[in-house]
Amino acid sequence: MSLHKELQELQGLAKKEIVQVTSLDELDKIRILYLGRKGKLTSLMKALSTLPPAERPQAGKIANKVRQDLEQRIIQKKEALQGEALKLILEEGTVDITLPGKLPRRGGKHLISQIIEEIVDIFLYLGYEVAEGPEIELDYYNFEALNIPPDHPARSLMDTFYVLRSGEEKTPRDLGTSEEVLLRTHTSPVQVRVMEKTKPPIYVIAPGKAYRHDVADPTHSPMFHQVEGLVVDKGITFGDLKGTLETFIHEVFGKERKVRLRPHYFPFTEPSAEVDVSCGVCYGEGCRSCGGKGWLEIIGAGLVDPNVLEVVGYDPEEVTGFAFGMGIERIAMLKYDIIDIRTFFENDLRFLKQF
Repeated sequence: MSLHKELQELQGLAKKEIVQVTSLDELDKIRILYLGRKGKLTSLMKALSTLPPAERPQAGKIANKVRQDLEQRIIQKKEALQGEALKLILEEGTVDITLPGKLPRRGGKHLISQIIEEIVDIFLYLGYEVAEGPEIELDYYNFEALNIPPDHPARSLMDTFYVLRSGEEKTPRDLGTSEEVLLRTHTSPVQVRVMEKTKPPIYVIAPGKAYRHDVADPTHSPMFHQVEGLVVDKGITFGDLKGTLETFIHEVFGKERKVRLRPHYFPFTEPSAEVDVSCGVCYGEGCRSCGGKGWLEIIGAGLVDPNVLEVVGYDPEEVTGFAFGMGIERIAMLKYDIIDIRTFFENDLRFLKQF
C-alpha cells in the first residue's frame, strides 16, 4: 500500500474517532495516539525518508495537510466539549427564584440585656426615670456621701479596684482631683449624683455595671450588673418601699410568689432590709434549689439614711425616701434556674440561643 493511501485511511479513521469522543480525557488520548511523538501520523511522516527523492515533496505536503486537518478537528472538538461542560455547570447552578430563600441565622439580645430591659420597663410603667453615672468613680460618691465610714471593709484593696489612691504621685493629666479614684463597687453613687442636681420629688432607677475584687466562681464575678432604685419625696414610708418591691417581684417572677423582708444593715439606709422571694421550685416548702430554706435572697433595700439626705442638702424633716439595689445576674439566675454566673460571660452560643 502506498504512503498516500495509508495517510488517507489514517485520516478517515481519526476523524471518526474524534467525532465519537464524549470527554476531554478521551480527546486527549486520541491526540496522543495520532499526533504524539510516537503517534501513528508521526510514524508515517518519519517514513517519508524512505521514498524516492522525487516523491518526497508531494508526500510531505499531503502528510502536513492531514496533520493540520486533524489538529483543527481536535481543537474544534475540544471547544465543543468545553462548551457543553460549561452549559451543564450553568444549568445545574441556576437559581430558581420561585423557590423560597434560606433565611440567615439571626442573633438576639444577651439574656442580661433582656433582664435589664424588663426591669426598666416595669419601673417606667410605675413612673420612674432612668439615670446613669460614671463607672470610674470618686471615693466621695462611692463611699463617703453614702455614709460608708473610712474604716469600712468595703474600702479595702481586697474588695475595691482602685485606679488612683491617696499619696500616689499625680500628674496634670489625672482627673483634676486629689481624691481616690476607683471602679464603682455598686450603682448607688448614681443616687447621690442625681440628688445633687435634682430637687425632690425623685423617682429614678440606675442600671449599670459594677466592679468588685472577687474571684470568679459560680456565684461571684469581678464585673456584674446592678439596678439601683431611689425615691425621695414628702411622706415616703417603709410601706411604700414594701409595696413597690412586691409589685416589681410579682411582675418578674409571677403573682404566686411570696415576698418577705428581713431586718438587715446597710450604711446608707436606715432601717434596712433584705428582700426574699419564695422558691419557684418548692414555693416555700424547702428543697435542694433553695437550700431547704424555702426563700431566695434577691434585693437589698431600706429608707434613705438622714445623713445621706443632709450631704446633698436635703432636709430630712421635710422629705424622706427609700432606695433598693439588685443584681441583674442574680435575677436572671433565679428566674431561669441558672447555677453558674460565669455562664453569662463565656459567650457559648449553645447557652445564649436558648434565650
